[in-house]
Amino acid sequence: MERVRQLVSAVIAGGLIGMGGTVYLSQQNPVVGSCLFAIGLFTIVIFQLQLFTGKIGYLPMQKPVYLIELAITWIGNLIGTYIVAWMVRNSRIYEGMAEKVQTIAATKLNDDFLSIFLLAVFCGMLMFIAVDIFKNQAGSTIRTVGVFIPVMVFILSGFEHVIANMYYFSLSGVWSGHCLLSIIVMTLGNSVGGMIIPLYLKCFKIR
Repeated sequence: MERVRQLVSAVIAGGLIGMGGTVYLSQQNPVVGSCLFAIGLFTIVIFQLQLFTGKIGYLPMQKPVYLIELAITWIGNLIGTYIVAWMVRNSRIYEGMAEKVQTIAATKLNDDFLSIFLLAVFCGMLMFIAVDIFKNQAGSTIRTVGVFIPVMVFILSGFEHVIANMYYFSLSGVWSGHCLLSIIVMTLGNSVGGMIIPLYLKCFKIR
């Protein structure tokens, strides 16, 4: 039953990232869009939902069975993003963002895998920072700012977030073998980036 709960939680989390991606695509101002996108992660951490990029950083502190939870989370996030993408594609708001999301998807798919990996590493670090600040810092202000700022930074910098890209690829309808490989590379990059700070903390027994 716990695995079912994890899957449902991951589907909801993926849907929330999709909703964040939707409001981002709806904005002309990238700063405003990146700020509003962060509502997805903010809701996820408040309700302690399963988001792969928010959980992968804690792998060094967990037992091997944690890998099963990560796999369930990744699959659930994919399902959630796909569901929201299908809903948006079949609504009146899609026409206003179709060209923008197709351009975003094309830019990512035309990039080489090394570039994608490196950009995903940066995003993985920022996602760990956001989630860990919310979990471990006291005070509602610093916790809120700690979530929103890293998200805004990764979006405005063009870093690669695997779950957000699952949504963009689903919304633009570009899934293919190459697309799946790109998602796998992003997953690896986010994973490496997400574990850099935790490994430092563990190796030097800081936490």
